[in-house]
Amino acid sequence: MKRKVFFISDRTGITAEMFGQSLLSQFEGTDFDETTLPYIDSIKKANKACDLIKQSEQESNLRPIVFDTIVTPEIRKVIQASGALVLDFFHTFIGPLETELGETSGFRVGKTHSLDDGKAYDSRIESVNFALNNDDGITTRHYDQADVILVGVSRCGKTPTSLYMAMQFGIKAANYPFTEDDMEKLTLPENLKKYKSKIFGLTINPGRLHEIRTERKANSRYASLQQCQYEVREVEALYRREKIPNLNTTRRSVEELATKILATTGIKRKVF
Repeated sequence: MKRKVFFISDRTGITAEMFGQSLLSQFEGTDFDETTLPYIDSIKKANKACDLIKQSEQESNLRPIVFDTIVTPEIRKVIQASGALVLDFFHTFIGPLETELGETSGFRVGKTHSLDDGKAYDSRIESVNFALNNDDGITTRHYDQADVILVGVSRCGKTPTSLYMAMQFGIKAANYPFTEDDMEKLTLPENLKKYKSKIFGLTINPGRLHEIRTERKANSRYASLQQCQYEVREVEALYRREKIPNLNTTRRSVEELATKILATTGIKRKVF
């Protein structure tokens, strides 16, 4: 029987999910059935959430686990009375911070993901549009505006990493693919050479690349293991010749890739 887990928030639930899933990932011997309940911003909604929590306990005969980021004390009390193991992130950290800072929390709902800072929001949207418009070598005209240019073979993870960096950190990330036609005498294209300081390479295990490409174009030369091995070998040799910093994406999430790229390059993330 899976252990029932609820992520409850008076806003989107993203913060509760992020912290909660990070903690649950440490317990590999337990299977979890996760449900997110966002916008629990009234006593009425909190009571309905409690009904779901109690129902899940009756069905599984196991005490549910609740991760919440409820700001309003009255609503938080309702969730705490559900009978579940309630792990309240705000309650855990706000108290010690109030003591340390000598300031009382404003208990403002939605502050974490608010749009009060219009410039920060516009910067994020601009970065996402930049990543989309400069995806897969569509154009190189705007590379002077890029914070980083990701390069690598097709399907090694350039696009999702670029978009994550844009959405999460406000980074203008372009990406450029090395194709089969480039491989015979692989060098940095002329339109990339003047931006070499911005280039960061991605690579991947050929076997994993073969699996990904097979899902896209089965039984093709493009997806063959031999072709994947050839392309990865040539691209990694280019990285060594040109001293291009690079990472292997095979066993890394986009979150880890983005964080490591920023740490390696020294690019400062924007905080929203």
